[in-house]
Amino acid sequence: MRTSKLLLGLGAAALSLACSLAHAQVVKLSTTMGDIKVQLDPEKAPKTVANFVAYVKAGHYNGVIFHRVIDGFMIQTGGYTPDLKQKPTKAPIPLEAGNGLMNIRGSIAMARTGDPNSATSQFFINVVDNPGLDPGYASDGRGYAVFGYVTEGMDVVDKIREVQTSKSPKNPAFQNLPNTPILINKATVEK
Repeated sequence: MRTSKLLLGLGAAALSLACSLAHAQVVKLSTTMGDIKVQLDPEKAPKTVANFVAYVKAGHYNGVIFHRVIDGFMIQTGGYTPDLKQKPTKAPIPLEAGNGLMNIRGSIAMARTGDPNSATSQFFINVVDNPGLDPGYASDGRGYAVFGYVTEGMDVVDKIREVQTSKSPKNPAFQNLPNTPILINKATVEK
């Protein structure tokens, strides 16, 4: 009751923020370099968050590697095992860029191909502000859908972004592969 009076006193913006946080989910990515916690925003990216959480709950991210690490840009994961085999995915989801969430340092966004509606399981964490990935600024004008932000573990993200990478000798499609595999051991929904 005391909280509701306080929120009423602060106005509609505070109430909206409180409701948004109450429905937000936190996912913990336990990696070989430490834990990263991301708070998801289902209000602004409902389909993307539902898709991501479904993959987490199915255990899809357990044992995948960070297969694209570019210091000064982003770290990407969600699709490949340490032997560079792609994990099977569900059907792609529609692009939810333009939802007001921006590709800033610490944001988590869906990876996709040139087709804006092609995101499945792969995602990336921006290690710097990347306005060129936002709608209107991206090369295709559509952008990349941000669906949450790192709340704990940016030090781990920074450790990952600083690792040495090279082109894979087994598969030249992997241009920025960490020399020592970095895995998500387990991804879990915390709330």
